[in-house]
Amino acid sequence: MISDTLSKREDAVMNAVYTLSAGRERFLAAPYDLLALLPPKLKFDEEKLERVLGDLGLDGYFELILSDRKGEKVYVLHLTARGMGYRRQDAQRRRSVYFRWGVAAVGAVITALIGLLIKIVFR
Repeated sequence: MISDTLSKREDAVMNAVYTLSAGRERFLAAPYDLLALLPPKLKFDEEKLERVLGDLGLDGYFELILSDRKGEKVYVLHLTARGMGYRRQDAQRRRSVYFRWGVAAVGAVITALIGLLIKIVFR
């Protein structure tokens, strides 16, 4: 699920954040919780995760606060309206892509049929 405005890494992190939120606006997330939800092929480590989280925070998807809980690093995340609407935006983008593919396929079929008709007529 790649968004038009997010890179593959950002999209993966946003999916993980949204999954951990479970519909809540504010929640705590440990780095290992987020890393466990990310695809292994993207080869995330804690430093890369923190950098991408910071970028998403700057883009307005959530407010990010780094904190400690009993000596363990945790992220306090507060999803904004843009962050809460992430899934809806992604679903709309998918529908748009499928519609474009459909129009392209129909156009290709019509073009092929017209080509065949022209070939038959001028034979």
